[in-house]
Amino acid sequence: MNNKPGRQTAALGEPVYIKAHAAVVGAKEGEGPLGADFDMVVSDDKMGQDSWDLAEGAFQKTAVELVLKKAHLNNDDIDYVLSGDLQNQCVATHYGLRDTRIPFFGLYGACSTMVESMSLGAVLVSAGLAQHTLCLTSSHFCSAEKQYRNPLEYGGQRTPTAQWTVTGSGAAVLSKYGNGPHITHITTGRILDKGVTDISNMGAAMAPAAIDTLEAHFNDTGRKPDYYDLILTGDLGTVGSDILKELIKKDGYDISRQHNDCGKMMYDIEKQDVHAGASGCGCCATVLCGHILREMEKGTYKRVLVAATGALMNPLTVLQGESIPAIAHAVAIEA
Repeated sequence: MNNKPGRQTAALGEPVYIKAHAAVVGAKEGEGPLGADFDMVVSDDKMGQDSWDLAEGAFQKTAVELVLKKAHLNNDDIDYVLSGDLQNQCVATHYGLRDTRIPFFGLYGACSTMVESMSLGAVLVSAGLAQHTLCLTSSHFCSAEKQYRNPLEYGGQRTPTAQWTVTGSGAAVLSKYGNGPHITHITTGRILDKGVTDISNMGAAMAPAAIDTLEAHFNDTGRKPDYYDLILTGDLGTVGSDILKELIKKDGYDISRQHNDCGKMMYDIEKQDVHAGASGCGCCATVLCGHILREMEKGTYKRVLVAATGALMNPLTVLQGESIPAIAHAVAIEA
């Protein structure tokens, strides 16, 4: 039986197992410190497609094929697929998954989409409405730049607070059956807006949402930060991570020992010239499904809290001078 220890947190009555996970990334991501943990590194970021939109869809399609093979399942075994991306109307997801014929929920949580997907997928399994759900998302540097900033050919200078959008897709199959890492709690975020208007400083816009969700999780569950071996955010980058640690400590939660951020882990920030780190839906998805879950299976981590953050704006609202709302969703995973 499911229960709610607090307003934002739900404890799953039975563990929901992560039956399989897979991550496919582009060349730049493969050159980073986590490159060996990804299931596939693609040398052609266009994936042989005619547009960047179709290329991103191809990343999702490939991630689905990889994770189903690892789970020893086929499309007919999946009750629901939950996915989304950064593009207008989530077209990368629709193009990538249109041939799967799996009942589909389209999601948009910006860079928080992977954890939003896993939260809802876990609820479906825990409630007995599904035996297997497929959760994934993606991002692509070129499709994101085309939509949110300048044409790539423009070559505009990036500010020090800017982050590099990950090219890649991460996918996980959630199941009522298993014996490995499993989801025990989900904490649903609230939309938070602290008035940040700088589209090149997503870390500052999203850090307050991460603080709000992490504190809700600790308050709802009664857990302290040291309950977890790792408190992983995604993806605040170097700027947002520092803001998070400083401000949440003022509220009585010191997470400096347990905390890391997907935006800081994806690239060698100095050598790869990505300024404040990585971003994009594919950042948390690939770091989690490529690296973190492998480490949990090895026994490196036994308890991980993953809080993915998202900036909920579009190109027009920013041009109109609107501030940037943000959100963070969290899942507790134990091995």
